[in-house]
Amino acid sequence: PAVAGGVLVWGGLSVAQNLGAPPPPPGPMDQLSDAEFDRIATVNLRGPWLAMKAEIAAIRATAGRGAIVNNSSVGSLAANPELPVYGAMKRAVNSLTASAAATYGREGIRVNAIAPGLTLTDMVDQWETHSPGIIDRITAQNPLGRAAAPEEIAQAAAWLLSDRASYVTGVILQVDGGTRA
Repeated sequence: PAVAGGVLVWGGLSVAQNLGAPPPPPGPMDQLSDAEFDRIATVNLRGPWLAMKAEIAAIRATAGRGAIVNNSSVGSLAANPELPVYGAMKRAVNSLTASAAATYGREGIRVNAIAPGLTLTDMVDQWETHSPGIIDRITAQNPLGRAAAPEEIAQAAAWLLSDRASYVTGVILQVDGGTRA
């Protein structure tokens, strides 16, 4: 519905960013309920998959060429003891991103993902409430010594969606202050 509504309002679709991450409580996977697992999987994996299907169809039908950026996480690139299921779902998004890039590139549809590090969002505020000190623990491992502002992540997405990134597809762009350096 969101993609169709956008096409109706703006007459087409050439770029899209897929965001979505329910705030899972930090902690080991044996403390996560089955219902919470299903919720995380639905939003973080099924959501981007459904969005990309609709976006690809809309780009084909209207603009003919375009770019899609999925939101992943730096937590998808290695073990993630604080958020194991969230990290697993984001790792699956990385795989969907790469597969879509390989499948639709010849049609002129570029697909990339951003893997942000710790970003000061409402979700992170909820993590801090649930697990006091988590922000300090994560930023202590960051070479820049701080979390990102949401605008910094948005700038990376804007670049990937722009013509300035016209030869970039299938990339999982780490925007993490060097956390995984």
